[in-house]
Formats: sequence, C-alpha cells, structure tokens
Amino acid sequence: MYAWLCENPTGIDAVQWTELPTPTPKAGEVLIAIHAASLNFPDLLIVQNKYQMKPELPFVPGSEYAGLVQAVGEGVSHLKVGQPVACLAGTGGFATHTIAKADMCMPLPESFPMVDAAAFIMIYATSHHALVDRAQLKAGETVLVLGAAGGVGTSAIQIAKAVGARVIAAASSDEKCALCKSIGADETINYSRENLREALKKLTDSKGPDVVYDPVGGDFAEQAFRSIAWRGRYLVVGFASGSIPALPLNLPLLKGASIVGVFWGGFAKAEPKASAKMMAELADWYAQGKIKPVIDRSMPMSELKAAYAHMGTRGVMGKLVMVN
Repeated sequence: MYAWLCENPTGIDAVQWTELPTPTPKAGEVLIAIHAASLNFPDLLIVQNKYQMKPELPFVPGSEYAGLVQAVGEGVSHLKVGQPVACLAGTGGFATHTIAKADMCMPLPESFPMVDAAAFIMIYATSHHALVDRAQLKAGETVLVLGAAGGVGTSAIQIAKAVGARVIAAASSDEKCALCKSIGADETINYSRENLREALKKLTDSKGPDVVYDPVGGDFAEQAFRSIAWRGRYLVVGFASGSIPALPLNLPLLKGASIVGVFWGGFAKAEPKASAKMMAELADWYAQGKIKPVIDRSMPMSELKAAYAHMGTRGVMGKLVMVN
C-alpha cells in the first residue's frame, strides 16, 4: 500500500507519498481499500501541529474517507468483505488502504457514490448536531450561516432548509453567494462589500437571526452576535479564519441569547445511540434528495499537495475530494 506519511508535522511539505506494508486488521477492526477521501480544514491544521488532536508520529492524515472492506478482524459481524463503507476516523484517509475500527464505519448502500460518501459524515453530522440538537431549530425561524460556501456551510444551508427554516447565507464573493442560492439559501450577504449588521437588519426587519451558525470565528463573530434576535442561539462550530474571537459577555445578557458549543466528535462518543440515530436520519435525507454534498472538485490522491494549496487560497466551495 501507499500513503501520505507525516513524520514531522511542520506543514504539508513534510508529508511524503510512501510505500508501507499493508496491515492486517486486529479484533474489532477492518481493512479498507480507499476509493475517495475528502480534505477538511482539520486535515490542514493537523499537519501543522495546530489541531486539538495530536496523533502519535508518524501518522497518515485524512480524517474522512470511503471505500470497500477488504478484510475483517475477529469479532466483526456487521461488516463483510466487499461492503462499501464511509468512515470518519481522524487520520488514515490519504492512502490506498487503511485500518479502521469497525464500529466507526457507516455501511453504505450500493447507490451511494464514493465521492459523496467521503464528503458526507463530518459536515452533515456537524450541522445536524448543531442546528437540530444544540439549537433546537424550528420551522419558520431564521438562520444566519457564516462561511456559507464552505463544506460545513453548504451542509448547514441544506439541513436548515430541510427543517423548514429561512436561511441567510453570508460568504466572501458573489460567486460563493450564487452557489448558496443554488442549494436553497433564501437570501445572501457578500460580506466583502456589504456591512453585515446593516444587511441583517434589513433582511430581518431589525429582528435579527434566531440562530447564527459560525464555523469561521474572527472579525464577524461579534458583529453577528450583536445582530442576533431575542432568545437567539449562537453556534460556535469552528475557527476557520484562524482567529478565536472574544465576545463581551454583556451581549448574551442583553439579548437573552445563548452561546452554544458544537463538538460533534464529543457528542458521538458521549451519546453513541443518539449519534447513530442522527446518522440514520441523514442517510434517509440523502436518499430523499434533501441533502447532497457540494463537491468543489475531485483530484487524484497523488495531487494531495496541490489540493492543500487550493484549500489554503480560501477559494474552495463545498468539499475537495481525493480519489484513488
């Protein structure tokens, strides 16, 4: 097998395409032949030693992937050789093969394309957990999605619309705003040339959004919170801008609003039955056509460094997927 091996997390240049022995699954594990693996923002941070999870060195990056089971370890009964699966394991995806814990694999129907499957779990699980579970979003409420043209942003638009909410998508270009409209956003704000607070005031008749979905952090966080509706819920999803904002605590007091942390990985570990039920609902929504990953482009696995460079330009709309 071959894999992009990171022996020293100093950046993407430290990752090298390396031939390795094909491993044998142990008890509770499966060997997966990887067909597709998506590139997520944590995959960039982890090779820079900036991510919250610090894997043991050396490691293979690639948190999310899909492929076919090639071998099963002792005690694995719900998966079989030849079965298509998707997995969000944190590492191992940027390779031709990987070992995964069997209970972390999502069985796929034959009709589920591998590229979509590799771009599915992280963004939709995060957005469903955020909007449906943590925010308790209701039909008719208004959601502001920041960074709306990215992977989690596009999934948040689709899930909010599936719930019956009104969506205001905020992005950094007219092209990105057009993409958001094409997947269901009711209104858009190009915050590279529009004042976010003034635009929100106009679009909500001064009421403000009921829910703010923020995977970006940085300079727009306080502006968005100052615009939130009474009893609003501000979802802290991530910090793609690289800057963790500090919000004045008088703001939630004055707005009667909540700051709500969103960590799907922690939820999945602490509440596995609830997480499994959520994933089953998401699979049904995909089958019904309510949700579908937006794929910026697919690239050969050998071009991983070029894919990282493209992600670094902030020009990605939806998800980048590497294919074998």
